[in-house]
Amino acid sequence: MATPSPAYLATIRGIDKFTEYTAYLFCLFNIPLIGANTYEVISRYGFGEPTEWALDTTTQSFGAMFMLGAAYALAKGGHVRTDMLWEGFSDRTKGMIDSAGYILFFLPTMAVLVFISIDDFFYAMSINERSNTTSWQPILWPLRGVIPLACALLFVQGISELLKSLWAARTGEFLVHQEKLEL
Repeated sequence: MATPSPAYLATIRGIDKFTEYTAYLFCLFNIPLIGANTYEVISRYGFGEPTEWALDTTTQSFGAMFMLGAAYALAKGGHVRTDMLWEGFSDRTKGMIDSAGYILFFLPTMAVLVFISIDDFFYAMSINERSNTTSWQPILWPLRGVIPLACALLFVQGISELLKSLWAARTGEFLVHQEKLEL
């Protein structure tokens, strides 16, 4: 049984830890989400006074939380995968397929999305883009800024997943057991 170098393992573990810590930080987006929804329900149904800002606050908080949690979901194996054929493959075959997918599709796509969405973020800032879903019309550039950040975090976690896949393709063993989400 081959053993990966300490640097190889340190890279994987460092990226995975970084992703885990950022996910804990991004859980703080639950606070405005829960607070805005609670206030809206009490205001609307308790006092008959709906707010103008709750819809935009919850939409932006949930959108940010959803996008920023994508790298953590990737690290934990929580993204959708077609299992029809997958479970029948050996770990080595799975590693080869995943490695090819990360190299050919995932990492290039995330890199392109980072660069495209950064331009959109700066443009939204320059024109002070605002939401038009409510009369409150909050600025949108903070949410636009989440998109390149989320793609960059996915890119970084994709490197860790690529390293794990390359190891599996080479040795037939996955380095890190990914959690399976029970539904």
